[in-house]
Order: sequence, then structure tokens, then C-alpha cells
Amino acid sequence: MPPTSTVDTSAVITATAAHVQAKLSGEGSGHDWFHVERVWRMATHLAEQEGADRFVVELAALLHDVADWKFSGDAMAGAREARAWLESLGVERAAIDHVCDIITNLSFKGAGVPDRMPTKEGMVVQDADRLDALGAIGIARAFAYGGHAHREVYNPSVPPAHHQSFEDYRNNRGTTINHFYEKLLLLKDRMNTPTARTIAEERHAFMEEFLQRFFREWDGNDRETAYQKRTQQ
Repeated sequence: MPPTSTVDTSAVITATAAHVQAKLSGEGSGHDWFHVERVWRMATHLAEQEGADRFVVELAALLHDVADWKFSGDAMAGAREARAWLESLGVERAAIDHVCDIITNLSFKGAGVPDRMPTKEGMVVQDADRLDALGAIGIARAFAYGGHAHREVYNPSVPPAHHQSFEDYRNNRGTTINHFYEKLLLLKDRMNTPTARTIAEERHAFMEEFLQRFFREWDGNDRETAYQKRTQQ
């Protein structure tokens, strides 16, 4: 494979990490620098396991949340900001285009909306981002974002929705518990790489255990049927 860039790739990664850390440190919705750092580490690990271009993977992982659509309202804002930053560092056009394509197509856009991630690098970064939405950290991030967005924790009268378009998903105002059924519990089966699928299994199982306990406590008893009833909704 030809080199991705003629610039000093190590210097570009270091500068980009510092740029993103300065921009996202202290962010309170679960999309902060520490989220990006975890995704960066996981994406690097997956790239090594799956044989992906590390330079593209690291840049896309670092820049994937610089202007997230959930906050900007613009699905293309992240790619535009990433492009401007990478151009300022002299990164080659092909690498910039690849990184921006990954960022544009990274996000989950609804249960009924198919993923579009044609390159191995994109699959790796998408898997790393989705793994951070699973397990104990995924649970913590879900409630952090729910509070940030002023969402109810749970409301039995509001059922989960199976969004068939990105527009429906973007306009969703459901509860945080519904978010598990609308997105988080679906991610295990939407992992792209064998390495990520293995990691996702355990994290997914932990979330199911949490929900079982949540509904038992919500109902004020230890009936296992509480969780089972809701999984069939």
C-alpha cells in the first residue's frame, strides 16, 4: 500500500490529539476528550488486529466528535471541521477525503437505516466508537447524555421506537432507557470486524444484566418477567 501522507504522521497525530483534547475537555454529555481517547486506543488496537491503515484510523478516531451532529444540528459539520484542520497540517488530499468520509458515515442513524462503511478503516473506527457505547461505560454515557438532553430516565407509557430514517432518529425525544432498545442493544449485531464482535458480546451481556436489575427495582420486586416483558415490546 502506498504511503498515506508525505507529512510527518507522528507529528500530525500528536497535534491532532492536542487539538481535540483542548476542544472537548470538560464536555459533560459523554462525548468528551476521554471518550475520544478511549475510541482512539480501541481503534488503534482494532487496526492492528484487522490490518487497517493506522494513520487514517487514528485521525478519524481522534476527529470523529469534533462537531457532532447531536450538538451542531448539521450532519456535515464534523467532516468540514476535520477537513479544515487536516488541511492546515498539510495532510494529503486522499487521506483527508478518507477521514472525512469515515466521519460522515460513522454515526448510527436509526434501527431501520443500514450502515454505509465501505472501507476497512471506516469499519474499524465505527466499531471502536460503538464499543464505547456498550458495557459499563456505555451505560454511564447513556445517562450522562440523557441528563444533558433533559430526557426522562424512563416512562412506562412511552414505548421504544424503531426509527426508519435518520430524520426520525435525529428528532427522537424518547427516554434514556428506550435508547437501549432503539440503539445500544442493536450494536452487537452491527459490528464490522471479528475482533470487535468478540469484545461486544461481553459488553452487551453486561447491559442486559443492568436492564434486568433496573426493571426489577422499578417494579419494586424481583420478578424476572419484568425485563422479559419489555424485551418483547
